[in-house]
Amino acid sequence: MFLSVFDVFKIGVGPSSSHTMGPMTAANRFLDLILSDSWPRPHGAHVAALKVSLHGSLAYTGIGHGTGRAVIIGLTGEAPDSIEPDRMDAIVEEVEKTGKLQPPGHPAYAFQPKDDLVFDKKTPLPGHANGMRFSALDRDGRMLLTTVYYSIGGGFVVTDTELAAMQAAKKNSGGRKVPYPFSSAREMLDMAARSGLTIAQMKRANEETVMDRQSLDAGLDRIWDAMSGCIDRGLKQEGKLPGGLNVRRRARSIHDKLQEEWRSNRQNPLLANDWLSVYAMAVNEENAAGGRVVTAPTNGAAGVIPATIRYYLHFHPDADQNGIRDYLLTAAAVGGIIKHNASISGAEVGCQGEVGSASAMAAAGLAAVMGGSPEQIENAAEIALEHHLGMTCDPVAGLVQVPCIERNALGAVKAVTAASLALKGDGQHFVPLDAAIETMRQTGNDMNEKYKETSLGGLAVNVVEC
Repeated sequence: MFLSVFDVFKIGVGPSSSHTMGPMTAANRFLDLILSDSWPRPHGAHVAALKVSLHGSLAYTGIGHGTGRAVIIGLTGEAPDSIEPDRMDAIVEEVEKTGKLQPPGHPAYAFQPKDDLVFDKKTPLPGHANGMRFSALDRDGRMLLTTVYYSIGGGFVVTDTELAAMQAAKKNSGGRKVPYPFSSAREMLDMAARSGLTIAQMKRANEETVMDRQSLDAGLDRIWDAMSGCIDRGLKQEGKLPGGLNVRRRARSIHDKLQEEWRSNRQNPLLANDWLSVYAMAVNEENAAGGRVVTAPTNGAAGVIPATIRYYLHFHPDADQNGIRDYLLTAAAVGGIIKHNASISGAEVGCQGEVGSASAMAAAGLAAVMGGSPEQIENAAEIALEHHLGMTCDPVAGLVQVPCIERNALGAVKAVTAASLALKGDGQHFVPLDAAIETMRQTGNDMNEKYKETSLGGLAVNVVEC
């Protein structure tokens, strides 16, 4: 099983990897499909109009997550890793005004968002909770092409046939051939013991089957630069977040107070936690505002890993760029195991799959750069994940704001605590990481759908009622 570090960490825009980046990517893919020769085009037929329907969690919380907006932008040919967030509103307004899409290399397509973009809450699609159907029609309204896509978490998008192939490959342990093909934590530890390599070194060897060392390091540095830039932007912004809840940004004011304490040398027994929290909140406030973020492993959990890396740089005297690279490689190794054996999608397993996974990845990365053995790293990830098990995804008003922003801060605190506990032990512990991952999968299967990113239960209901 191989999942690249650049599949786990993807640069995009907020507020949601599943509900924003995924649908935008699906729209890009459908545009490519229209121009391809891979579908039976009737003689003389030309695509003149497009329609999209959103299903499951995308239908229930798509408005709050900006899903419709993302689909429109994607259908104009813009991609999540390159779109300038400041241009997004203008793009949507132009489509709404003209009723047309004009992606590069395509003719103009008729598309009236109020009629041709449907939030279908009645018809779930069978493959995944985040389903969407894209259709192309001729000038007489006859269907020429229709394709179902699923946004399966972390910005990953697959068709219904690709999803079936993925599930078959998972059963058959298929995938790219790499030197260290671990698909579980147990296999990862066994390979580390036999090879004498660290988890980061094994992950690096796997990545270098498709790219050279310089390209890998440059890619890892780009990921951290994007994460760090997101923290810095979030620490400078003020005002209310969009969406109607009137939630105020707090990261800047908290940061200013911490800076004042730092300069005055006043004792603060909560100092490390405060810095962790403000870094995480800065990222997730940017995400909620639709800014540029990195899936880590999702947008809703994007603050945990950047916060713990900045914490490492802030408080560890030996921190350096190589340490950041090892952190990201180790975190990606753990994230790949979680995604392979359970899920990182809130719509599938609740927030245990998003912030829980991020916290486990962050704990593993931090333990690695603090000198932990592979066994201590696995222990750190297990501690962090175990104490997120059962966490629901119940965003108020379908927005990635309450409780998501603070939840990232607590996920970062748990990650540091988990790493610290693991490093004080010898790596031997009672619950294996694989057992925690399997428990998360089972718990997600048992969880009521209203607690899985539909905003039909939990805080999403009770805060509004109060």
